[in-house]
Amino acid sequence: MKAFLKNYSQSPRKVRLVANLIRGKDAQRARAILSFMDKKSAPDIKKLLESALANAEHQKKDTSNLIVKDIQVDLSSSLRRWRPRAFGRATPFRRRMSRITLQLGEKE
Repeated sequence: MKAFLKNYSQSPRKVRLVANLIRGKDAQRARAILSFMDKKSAPDIKKLLESALANAEHQKKDTSNLIVKDIQVDLSSSLRRWRPRAFGRATPFRRRMSRITLQLGEKE
């Protein structure tokens, strides 16, 4: 049971802070943690988790004993922009995006 979130517009470093908290947790407990977390990426990761649970139900799996087996946050494409600086110069900066892969597994 996998779910993907591609081109999420937040840097992977910030998203990993949330992902590390739910890795290895029970799916219902992870949903509760994400509900009360005060980070920008928490509602989107919660929606991704619910999508993975819906995929499990579609495959006729029992969702009561599922855990977050693996969650990976990788760098996706970056938007390149220019910021004006002193003396008429410009410096580049990147708006980084993330690719999140969530995989559920059964308890042992």
